[in-house]
Amino acid sequence: MPPSDSESFAGDQSKNPPPKNRLDRVLRRFARASYFGVVLLLYVVASTALGLAIAPALWCFARLSVWSATLPPLLHWVALGTSAALCFFVSGLALLVVVPVYNWVLPTRITPFKGGYYSIYAIPWFLHNGLFYLVRYTFLPFVTLTPFGIWFLKAMGMKIGRHAFVNTEYISDPQLITLGDDAALGGSVRIFAHYGGGGSFVVAPVVVERRATIGLGATVMGDVEVGEGATVLPHSVLLPGSRVGAGETWGGVPARRIPREEMERFKDGIRGARTVELP
Repeated sequence: MPPSDSESFAGDQSKNPPPKNRLDRVLRRFARASYFGVVLLLYVVASTALGLAIAPALWCFARLSVWSATLPPLLHWVALGTSAALCFFVSGLALLVVVPVYNWVLPTRITPFKGGYYSIYAIPWFLHNGLFYLVRYTFLPFVTLTPFGIWFLKAMGMKIGRHAFVNTEYISDPQLITLGDDAALGGSVRIFAHYGGGGSFVVAPVVVERRATIGLGATVMGDVEVGEGATVLPHSVLLPGSRVGAGETWGGVPARRIPREEMERFKDGIRGARTVELP
């Protein structure tokens, strides 16, 4: 018997754990309607969060507009433009506070999970990332490498050790990511605690231990551990299940361990390429 539209949309339900409750059974039975319902709910939640963040900015702009109206025409427009720019930052900083509050109030507690995407188990993950992306795609780039950015990531549940260095906003699932003391995420690193394929959806923690370094543009997927003092070379990809040992160097796509001797030969080659022989 061919699967129904709802079953086709939901994928292989056999990969899911048993239904958690009656609501979970309804979500799986009517996967398409449930999915769109959750999306619409997230839009409503996001709208209220943005509204709360924008409200103080509108209040400031109204007051500054009244003040700028008393200025000569040229200064009036300069002051009005500056006021609008200032209010953008006011709303952005407010969003850094509003979103973690929503994340704390709503059911966004993520736990490791393996199954199908369309089940009640995935809803906390969906809400958590939906809220996080409100900031990631709007204001987070403006506070990366600042105390505001680190505070926000911690407020969203990311475990960040002392003096850890985070130079990327390409983060998902912060609640399941741990950075040790003095760990470093280079520019444009993509780090997330989930992956999927073949009808399965997996949420699994990522741990980057103390003094480990993830190079520029590298990708770290779910269920990855990077040991103390290890190095992941720029633009490498750590696939799920990767276990980078303490002090090791990994690189490539997919990333593999690079022996010290091979790394030294590589460095010597770079130095040699930079040597200029005079006639």
